[in-house]
Amino acid sequence: MDSKQPSHTAKSGQEHEHPDFSLENNPNNDIKRVIAVVSGKGGVGKSMVTSLLATYMQRIGQNRVGILDADITGPSIPKLFGVGDKEPLGTEAGLFPVTSAHGMQLMSINLLLDDAESPVVWRGPILANTVKQFWTDVLWGDLDFMFLDMPPGTGDVPLTVFQSIPLDGIIIVTSPQDLVSMIVKKAVNMAKKMDIPIIGIVENMSHVICPGCGETIKIFGESVTEELALEWGIPYLGSLPIDPVLSQLSDAGQIEEVSKDYLPKAVQALNKLLAKSETANAQVSAAQKIQPEQDSKENTIKKIAVASEGHYVCEHFGHCEGFTIYSTVAGKIAGQEYLPNPGHKPGLLPNLLNDNGVHVVIAGGMGAGAIDIFNEKGIDVITGAKGMLEQTIENYLAGKLMSTGSICHDHQHAGDCGAH
Repeated sequence: MDSKQPSHTAKSGQEHEHPDFSLENNPNNDIKRVIAVVSGKGGVGKSMVTSLLATYMQRIGQNRVGILDADITGPSIPKLFGVGDKEPLGTEAGLFPVTSAHGMQLMSINLLLDDAESPVVWRGPILANTVKQFWTDVLWGDLDFMFLDMPPGTGDVPLTVFQSIPLDGIIIVTSPQDLVSMIVKKAVNMAKKMDIPIIGIVENMSHVICPGCGETIKIFGESVTEELALEWGIPYLGSLPIDPVLSQLSDAGQIEEVSKDYLPKAVQALNKLLAKSETANAQVSAAQKIQPEQDSKENTIKKIAVASEGHYVCEHFGHCEGFTIYSTVAGKIAGQEYLPNPGHKPGLLPNLLNDNGVHVVIAGGMGAGAIDIFNEKGIDVITGAKGMLEQTIENYLAGKLMSTGSICHDHQHAGDCGAH
């Protein structure tokens, strides 16, 4: 019996309260919207839809997005984002997700296995508990959206997620075949039975577009998904074609490089959710103004990026080998990662560090243009630093590191220090 079913009626005629299976998120996390992408059966492209929606939402404004790969026995998110060779950093405070090339926060069981091709042969309760730990023990930080790539069907993991994690809604993925409609109806009924909002339904592998003439070819025949969505009273959020470009990007681990906007209706629906969240937060903030303010800074994660050259602070921001990013909690180092410098392009480095959630940047010298971009994004800049990385970060955390305002002027090219 799930938690939404009524319990037995007592002799007095009153019903017992439903058991509460909800999980508290890690106190270091602030996740505004949680969306589960589900399917009634496997093989309909649920992970593809999850990846595309996450990518699209991250491109809008300055949204910070993460993906929790809840498909423990069939994880594919690391492959799609090209992070299979990365390992999550574990600390006493929790486990940090890995970061993709474009700043997507990712956690999957495949990132924790010695061999990504090893099968996960676990029983249902263990699978469900793993997903719970990805919610409670991972230091996601501040996210505007978290997407859960769910396993297919209505088994232990979907049931656990629906009962335990505060979902803002689900998106159902299907394909055009008639048989699928019956299976999708099971997922629809499960969500409605457990009072989980259904954002809408997406049809994958809907058609093929002829590369020669541009004609739309419906290889599975006429779809009835839109009609069924109307019948079930849920929004139809559009369709995805069978596109070789998507397959190529997926195989290369470059799904974030997708250029086509395949799912505008789905993106619009998610934007409405975020707008509602912002309105609600504004109302809460207004109500809190009449109450004593509480300092919550001690429990938040702060990321500090130091322009690095080996074990030393690099003299020139744009010329550094890479960035050593320290994650701190309550003024103490909880973990660190290294982000290589991808090269000199106008505005690239400031936007890259912003995408990786950096709050403070430390360097020897920096171009005025880069400083302006960081200031626009609310990122603190400290220049004039020198010496070893460990001593520099210790001085910063102790409040002993002050910026000299050192600006690079003596370069042949304006972009050499990230000047634009």
